[in-house]
Amino acid sequence: MRYFHYWLAILLMGVALPAAIAKEADASGAIISATQPIDVFYFSDRQPVAGENGAIQYGADRAWSLAFGSVAVFPQSGAEPSPGSPKEIVRFPETPYKVEKVKGGIRRDPAALAAHRQAAQDIERTLQAKIASTASKEVVLYVHGFNNSFDDAVKSAARMCGDLGPDRFTCIVFSWPAGGEKGAFFGYNFDRESGEFSVTDLKKAVRFIARTPGLKKIHFIAHSRGADILTSVIQQLNGETYAVGKSFMSEYKIGEAVLAAPDIDIDVAVGKFAATISDPDTPRIGKADYGVVYNPVRIHLTVYATAGDAALDMSRSLYGNTRLGLVDASASDDGVTLVSPLKDVVDLISVEQSGADFFGHNYFLSSPNVRGDIVALIRDKKAAGAPGRELQEIRRPFWRLPLNAYSTGPARLNP
Repeated sequence: MRYFHYWLAILLMGVALPAAIAKEADASGAIISATQPIDVFYFSDRQPVAGENGAIQYGADRAWSLAFGSVAVFPQSGAEPSPGSPKEIVRFPETPYKVEKVKGGIRRDPAALAAHRQAAQDIERTLQAKIASTASKEVVLYVHGFNNSFDDAVKSAARMCGDLGPDRFTCIVFSWPAGGEKGAFFGYNFDRESGEFSVTDLKKAVRFIARTPGLKKIHFIAHSRGADILTSVIQQLNGETYAVGKSFMSEYKIGEAVLAAPDIDIDVAVGKFAATISDPDTPRIGKADYGVVYNPVRIHLTVYATAGDAALDMSRSLYGNTRLGLVDASASDDGVTLVSPLKDVVDLISVEQSGADFFGHNYFLSSPNVRGDIVALIRDKKAAGAPGRELQEIRRPFWRLPLNAYSTGPARLNP
């Protein structure tokens, strides 16, 4: 019985929303107000499979090459949005890239390099045209969580894009190999390692997006296990830019980073964000510089958490330590102490729920309050505590998102 409870809770971390919850989310969000399909771009290292009539689909297995493409998502009144067939625009060479022996060692194969450059140019041209057509010239990049299919991820990205305004933002999803049945706990352990497999590919995707001419900012939204993938990428890119004397935030045009119900060990999260500043022996422009005046342009994180997330509670039982998505304003003193190293870079928002509400692990989509607060943060540029941002300050870095904070529905999300 104990293991059945584990399986049930882990399954809830990634399943599609039940019909009643999906209908509530549609009724309170902006997706049904759209009259045209929403274009969602994607990067994916899922294995492609043949769909109906030869259309490409993406499964849960891992691919050794990164793909970039687009999907048209069609709004459905009172139901989940319906994605069309993916259109793969480019595919990079298989990894590891081929090499050739030359005098003094090896080098990358010229044919692989030429294919890589061509793919990068095609991505740049496609994204540049899309970004130029939007009002904000900003990108929202979504990284999904455990047990999500490709279509699940695309639909979630379309919901958020509908809230924020598809004419204002370019919306991109990074879809990693999740949602299969390999391993134990409904594939949870296999998905976890697939997330580690995908860190390198997400890092590539961020680079391609950041280099796009005309781009002003990239905003990240990561859910559940996707938060672990994203924080690994932030750690690595921050270390790379530090080493060459640059700022990660400026170099990659980073705006907001949102972690929704993050399924990541809190000690691991703190360690990733503190890695560079806590290792003065990290070379900077060729040598360690203990006295460096480092101006990273501070990253800002927004974490949505609730002590009532049963799926994360089970994850805590499995791994034996607190998950970041459980540390909310009602946390014990120990929980507050754990998050204190991040207090200068994070707003940790406790999502309030009534006993009759059930948003589960997917509350960032099913709760109009969370969706409205993300709109206020990313679209309206409102900091925590600013007028129009419906948060109650508890003690830094904790805030409470009360019930019915954004209760006026689509009009509030789409003024």
